[in-house]
Amino acid sequence: MQNWSEIVADAQRNWPLYLSMPFIAAAIGYLTKIVAIRMMFEPLEFVGVKPWFGWQGIVPRKAATMATISCQLLTRRLLSPADVFARLDPQRIAVELERPLLETVDAITRAVAAEYSPGLWEAAPQRVKDSIVRRIQAESPELVRQIMRDLQDHIDEVFDLEDMVVQALVRDRRLLNRIFLEAGREEFRFIRNCGLWFGALIGCVQALVWATTHSPWVMPLFGAFVGWFTDWLALKMIFHPKQPTRYLGLVEWQGLFLKRRREVAAEYGRLIAQEVVTPRNVFEAVLRGPLSDRLYRMIHKHVQRMVDEQAGLARPFVVFAIGSARYQALKQRVAEELMRRLPETLRHLESYARDAMDLERTLVSKMQQLTPEEFERLLRPAFQQDEWILIAVGAVLGFLVGELQVLLMEHLAHPAAATLLSH
Repeated sequence: MQNWSEIVADAQRNWPLYLSMPFIAAAIGYLTKIVAIRMMFEPLEFVGVKPWFGWQGIVPRKAATMATISCQLLTRRLLSPADVFARLDPQRIAVELERPLLETVDAITRAVAAEYSPGLWEAAPQRVKDSIVRRIQAESPELVRQIMRDLQDHIDEVFDLEDMVVQALVRDRRLLNRIFLEAGREEFRFIRNCGLWFGALIGCVQALVWATTHSPWVMPLFGAFVGWFTDWLALKMIFHPKQPTRYLGLVEWQGLFLKRRREVAAEYGRLIAQEVVTPRNVFEAVLRGPLSDRLYRMIHKHVQRMVDEQAGLARPFVVFAIGSARYQALKQRVAEELMRRLPETLRHLESYARDAMDLERTLVSKMQQLTPEEFERLLRPAFQQDEWILIAVGAVLGFLVGELQVLLMEHLAHPAAATLLSH
């Protein structure tokens, strides 16, 4: 320990070193935060030798877990399958699909007829063929309306919204990163700045401790403390307290993420509506998702009814001509062809569906109604998963930078200080 006169003399001789300590500590705090944030999201794929020697961003590595946690709030409190489909008007859909549907029905009718009754179809006059096609086309809009009404009445049976969202985010980990990064843009900036300002403050304390002890452990230990404490404090200040609270009667603070609820709601609603729960993704999930077999049975029921109605009085003759088994197979083939061509047909519906669903407005409105605890869960999963690793990395990096400080001071300090450092 040095007495006061020795401290003053040492500070006068080595003032550049003392002056540098707050700046170096600030740099440690700032740089460790940048590294920690990068480690949360990068790299997208594992780099190194599995399983221990290397790294993959925490969010991409646990994409399934994080997507599930995040979308549970989305699908259970913000959106439901009914919210997605209830605003679609079956009549308007029939109008929007009229032109592509006519082409699809024409192709399906001619192909199936030629396959299941090639002799009769080829022998029929062209005007008869065209008449059959036009008759089926005339009934197609009503078929669409009936399928849409049935779909809306049983939407939970054919559409798994949570599975669609999870699969979309797991497939595109870059998109999952974007959702966290853009929704929490200000929070990540706050974390970096916290490292800078709190690091500088701790650096002032570090200079005082160094002045009194000249212990070579001061630099690395304070560096580790800066890396650890600023990470921990920044995370606390983002999410706590949940309600505005005044401290020491002077400063009022509310968790930054919760304070920015309106801004975050707008950003999150925009991202989800434009990138995840899009009409194309929704239609794809309905047609190809885990519940698509139920949709197929629904369509098959309506197609079977329509084919029987169109056969009308001629049905016994059709069955006699091609056989009962082939007649049933024909109806199944029509349903299969319709399902196969639906993805391309429904592309013509995307513009109308986007406007009618208005999911962005719905999401933003419902997010305003979330409790602070529910709102916190939008971003919190990105920090909670392996949070201790990020804090530990900050501490280790801070310790190493502190050791570099010691080496620098060994070369720049006066001989007496260098002797102290060497011991």
